[in-house]
Amino acid sequence: MPDPADVRSMFGRIAGRYDLANRALSFGADVWWRRRLVREVRRRKPAEVVDLATGSGDVAFALARALPPDTPILGLDFCQPMLDRAEQKRSARPSYDRITFMLGDSLEIPLEDDSAEAVTMAFGFRNLADRRRGLEECRRILRRPAGRLYVLEFSQPVRWFRPFYYFYLKTILPRAATLLTGDRAAYNYLAGSIESFPTREEVSEEILAAGFVDVRSIAMTFGVVALHIAIP
Repeated sequence: MPDPADVRSMFGRIAGRYDLANRALSFGADVWWRRRLVREVRRRKPAEVVDLATGSGDVAFALARALPPDTPILGLDFCQPMLDRAEQKRSARPSYDRITFMLGDSLEIPLEDDSAEAVTMAFGFRNLADRRRGLEECRRILRRPAGRLYVLEFSQPVRWFRPFYYFYLKTILPRAATLLTGDRAAYNYLAGSIESFPTREEVSEEILAAGFVDVRSIAMTFGVVALHIAIP
């Protein structure tokens, strides 16, 4: 499992160019992946949303654009430079005033039990030092039976696509990321964390083992990314 101090330091170093790198390295697909997440959240019209590992806030902002204007959104992250970037983006649009960003750890969420109807986490799950504990914390703060957990994360692609995908991860992505951010080590870690991450089916099993009663998953882009939706 990743070391929290290393993960925090890594994201702190790349915070300033994180958004640019995401768009470029995913060829813009990250925008579509988040839209699918937001579409699933919007269908249930939750009373409030907590976005864990919010980073620079892209999911929180997408939720604010899609949900009714009276829906409060809390973005939580344990890396202050990433939250600083999110605050800069929030201040540029008055419509984002209902978003609150808070420094906090997804393994010790600073919220009361049964305090949210939706919990989202996009591309942060694989960076948790203890995924089981993170899932249990999500379940703790979700209101039952209405609550839902939405985990958007990289996955293992379909078999025929894997050689091309892994070549990109190991060879092209670190070099391109170095040009964009100047931090090859960060993207070597990210590429490795993606390659070694469990399959979609295995992640579903982890979610159920943490106490959730049901989970369904949606594969996207040849299985490169999966969205898991779980009932606490």
